[in-house]
Amino acid sequence: MDIASPTPEPGSAAVRFDRERINYAVFSAAILIAGIWLVWLGSWLLGWSMNDLGIAPRQLGGLVGILSAPLAHASFDHLMSNTLPLALLATLTLYAYPLATRFALPMIWLLSGIGVWLFARDSVHVGMSGINHGLMFFLFLTGLLRRDRLGVAISLVVFFFYGGMLLTVLPREEQVSFEYHLAGAVSGLLAAILLFRLDPKPPRKRYSWEDEDDEADDATDAEFDLPRPDGVPVLWKRDPEQSGSARILPFPARIDDDTGGTRRTLH
Repeated sequence: MDIASPTPEPGSAAVRFDRERINYAVFSAAILIAGIWLVWLGSWLLGWSMNDLGIAPRQLGGLVGILSAPLAHASFDHLMSNTLPLALLATLTLYAYPLATRFALPMIWLLSGIGVWLFARDSVHVGMSGINHGLMFFLFLTGLLRRDRLGVAISLVVFFFYGGMLLTVLPREEQVSFEYHLAGAVSGLLAAILLFRLDPKPPRKRYSWEDEDDEADDATDAEFDLPRPDGVPVLWKRDPEQSGSARILPFPARIDDDTGGTRRTLH
C-alpha cells in the first residue's frame, strides 16, 4: 500500500492524505497487537509452553525463537506491560515513516533476536519488549537525524513517555531480559541511521510575511545599488542639444617657480 507524503497546506487533499496515513498506521499496529494476543490466548487455552517459542541462546533449537519469541509472553502481566507501548510506538512509526518501517521493523525483529541468541544469558527469552525498545530508539534517533517538525515532535513524545527505556538496557532485575532490550535498542539505532532518508520530508510551508520581508529587502537593496556604467552620463556622450547650455571651466596652467617660469606643470 502506497501512502501519500504529507503536504504543507491544510487543504482537503492534505486532510485526505493524513487520514490515509492514520488509518494505515492504526490498522497495521492493530494486526501486530492482535497477533501477540492470539498467540498468548492460544497457548493458554491449549496448554502450550512459552519456552518452546522463546530464544534459547547458542542452541540450534532456540533459533526458531528469533521469529517467535516476540509473540510469546511469560504471563498475562507481561503481555499487558508490552501491549500499550507497542500500540503507541508502532502507530507512530507507521504513521511518520511508512516506507522506512517496512524495512525497520523486520530489521529490529531479526537483529534483536540474533543478538540475544549470540550473547544473552543461558535462559529462555520471550516478549515484545525488545521490539518496543527498538521502535523507541528508532523513532527518537530518526527524528533527530531528519530534523523536520514531525520527526522532532515524535522524538519528544516518545522520549517523554518512554525515556526510561534508556535505563532498562542495563541489568537491573534478574527475571528481566535486559539483553533483549539492549539488542533491540542497538537494532533500532542501526535502522534509524540506515533508513532515516527513505521517507520524503514534507515540503516546508512558506508564510506570507516571509515574502513581504523578501520584497522589502529587495527594495532597500535597490535604493542603494550603484547605477550601471551605461546609465551614467558622460561629456562625450552628452546630447548635442544640451551641449550649448553646458559651461566648461578651464584649469589655469601652474608655473613652476623653480624653473623661472619656463616649464608648466600638469594638474
